[in-house]
Amino acid sequence: MASMLEFRTLGFNPYAVKYSPYYDSRLAVAASANYGIVGNGRLFVLGLGPAGIQLERGFDTNDAQYDLAWSEINENQVVVACGDGSLKLFDLTAGGFPVMNFAGHKREAFSVCWNPIAKDSFISSSWDGTVKIWSPSRPTSLKTLPVGNCTYSACFSPTNPAIISCVSSDSHIRVFDLRTPVSAKYHLTTIIPAHAPPQGTGGAGAPLPLLSTGQTFGGSVPAEILTHDWNKYRDTVVATGGVDRVVRTFDLRNPAAGPVAVLPGHEYAVRRLAWSPHASDVLASASYDMTVRVWSDGSAAPQQQQQQLPPNTIPVGTQLGVMNRHSEFATGVDWCLFGTGGWLASAGWDQRVLVWDAHTLLRA
Repeated sequence: MASMLEFRTLGFNPYAVKYSPYYDSRLAVAASANYGIVGNGRLFVLGLGPAGIQLERGFDTNDAQYDLAWSEINENQVVVACGDGSLKLFDLTAGGFPVMNFAGHKREAFSVCWNPIAKDSFISSSWDGTVKIWSPSRPTSLKTLPVGNCTYSACFSPTNPAIISCVSSDSHIRVFDLRTPVSAKYHLTTIIPAHAPPQGTGGAGAPLPLLSTGQTFGGSVPAEILTHDWNKYRDTVVATGGVDRVVRTFDLRNPAAGPVAVLPGHEYAVRRLAWSPHASDVLASASYDMTVRVWSDGSAAPQQQQQQLPPNTIPVGTQLGVMNRHSEFATGVDWCLFGTGGWLASAGWDQRVLVWDAHTLLRA
């Protein structure tokens, strides 16, 4: 790597890292004592400067912290998802206690995402099998969306404030549209079995050829999906990753078609995904194999090249590079929104936050 900055979260194992949407020099990290199994949590707010990475503020919680989201309406506020099922909003200009506490989940709150368009709400997902919608000014949830299975990740669409997606332990992607009547399946509009073969390809167990590899894909055993993210440029494309180690991309306009592309390469479960805010075909993934990888899904290839694929072939994305400086599970990764497009932050259970320049990985 061209450069690498490091911060140690001594005594706490990070679960998530997020760049501030307001400043390229500010990060937040949600971390937990004892790997999140038992004990308290700590939110680290970090500043990047000439002296490296410095701690700006720290906020403790009584239970583990599994995820965080920066407020879209206040540059000094961060909400964290906690192991006791609560969500807590902290203000960098206030004392060490939360300025708001949100209770409602019956089990661990595992993800949180702020609405990037309307900016007036955020969502959380939980092991209790629900996604909840919150207002930052109300302690109780505005709405609950039932999933029915341990829900590891929930996101707002980057372009439509009424569309919410989630992934869960039952290997499905679900999409909710809040504009639909609640009587119609609680706003559920799309459900995609991520491990099913595309329809019309020979049945449930029929393997599909992968382009330029000897592997097969399709009809694979369902596995828990741990993470997903929306493409920032193609607002119908979602990437997923999980226990089976493969990153998949799907186009929500054609749920039955199966994956648009697959990105095999990780040796253990994929824990976190983040599409680049700078390029429509690039994403980063963090894995329990201790690596962070940067990929192209192949969508930027010339159209004539894409059309030359054999029938029923799923394109395989290209791994652009590997960052292997973590010595424990890599659990968080995020892109800086600012600058020339290659700065990434990663975090892992080795109690380290790394900020690095991925330009050396990205092919021109």
